[in-house]
Amino acid sequence: MTADTEAPKKVRIDAWVWSVRLFKTRSQAAQACRAGHVKINGEAVKPAQAVEVGDDVRVWVNHRERIVRVRTLSAKRVGADVAREAYEDHTPEQVTPMMPRRDRGAGRPTKRERRQLERFKRGML
Repeated sequence: MTADTEAPKKVRIDAWVWSVRLFKTRSQAAQACRAGHVKINGEAVKPAQAVEVGDDVRVWVNHRERIVRVRTLSAKRVGADVAREAYEDHTPEQVTPMMPRRDRGAGRPTKRERRQLERFKRGML
């Protein structure tokens, strides 16, 4: 390998999360870093913070938290298949409880059904 084709040892976190397609644009990635939505090994970081292979990265994006471990570094945007290989996804599966359903035309909910629905909504919020 020549010096030009060597893989980098460190990459800016905003560039990395953008290159592996966790954010659509680099400016969104940098903005998320500044807002504290990106953490490396549990600590909030600035956009210029370097990320290394083996680091755990937590990203809050699209109203959910993604937990990934860095496998390879890249500062340039890559294809979706290559991006999936750049990290190990450790995000826990979220089980969404079923929303209670009422039959169409069943009329207004009873007082008991309304309270159950309110309890359900409070648990989700």
